Amino acid sequence: MGAVSTPEYSRNKIHPHKFALWVAIGSIIMMFGSFTSAYVVRRSAGNWLEFKLPDIFFVNTLVIVASSVALHSAYVFFKKGNEKLYKGLLLTTFVLGIAFVILQYKGWEALNAIGATFTANPSSSFIYVISGLHAAHVLGGIAALLVALTHAFLLPFKPTIRRRQRFELVVHYWHFVDILWVYLIVFFMLQSS
Repeated sequence: MGAVSTPEYSRNKIHPHKFALWVAIGSIIMMFGSFTSAYVVRRSAGNWLEFKLPDIFFVNTLVIVASSVALHSAYVFFKKGNEKLYKGLLLTTFVLGIAFVILQYKGWEALNAIGATFTANPSSSFIYVISGLHAAHVLGGIAALLVALTHAFLLPFKPTIRRRQRFELVVHYWHFVDILWVYLIVFFMLQSS
């Protein structure tokens, strides 16, 4: 006789989409861990240009942390059924995500202005590559936010389990790119001190 699935068992299983997201996040963590390890190894090899990270990168950090707080609040209000605050905070998160990418570009311009161009030295090359890869992952998050905004503004407001699960995936990914950026900025600060 086959095993009978009980509701208790079903509720304890991780959703396949959430599992896929966590596997992807694990892969991304390994990739950024490899890049930051390579940064440390290459720095110790010599021929390394020391420079101060432009302040705009720290402003950028505040922007992405604020976006994460806004998105978490949107999720809380979604679950509580407060449509107005949910939509407003979701839109705020999207705008802050776009602002992060724009400020990231301004950060690269500031690096360029101090002579830390992409090809000037391995130290600046690493900054461009690592922050550029992170920006690419933020753009992926912005695409997910765009889908969430489409659901929020085009579909009737119904905080169903399915919509909550989809929104939760966006929230988890966005918090991940936020935490990843905080890790990277702290890493760069510690390496330059």
